Parts: sequence; structure tokens; C-alpha cells
Amino acid sequence: MQFIAAGLAIIGAAFGAAFGNSKVVATALESMARQPEIAGDVRSTMILGMAFIEAVPILGIVVALLMVL
Repeated sequence: MQFIAAGLAIIGAAFGAAFGNSKVVATALESMARQPEIAGDVRSTMILGMAFIEAVPILGIVVALLMVL
């Protein structure tokens, strides 16, 4: 039962991060298309936001490993 819960934790974290990253990139590309002169600022903010979003699946893997051990 622990393994199923650990797998669900990893799957949930991965799907959440994928959805979050897709929303961040889509919104950033839309804003870059509307105002190309601020593309550099938007790009750096997008990369920072994606880094924070990617921390979630890493924490999900840690929690899943702690559940199994």
C-alpha cells in the first residue's frame, strides 16, 4: 500500500508541475508576442518561475521515498 501511495505522490507532483510549466510558458509567450520589447525581462522571470515550479516534483519524490522507507 505504501508503494501505491508513493507512486501517486510522484504522479501528482509530476502532473502538477507539467501543468504549471505549460501555463507559465504559454502566458510568457503571449506577453512576449504582445510586447516584444520586454521579452528579456519576461524570459528571465519565466525561467525563475519554472525553477520554483520544478522544485515541487523534487519534493514529491523526497516525500515518496520517505513513505517507502
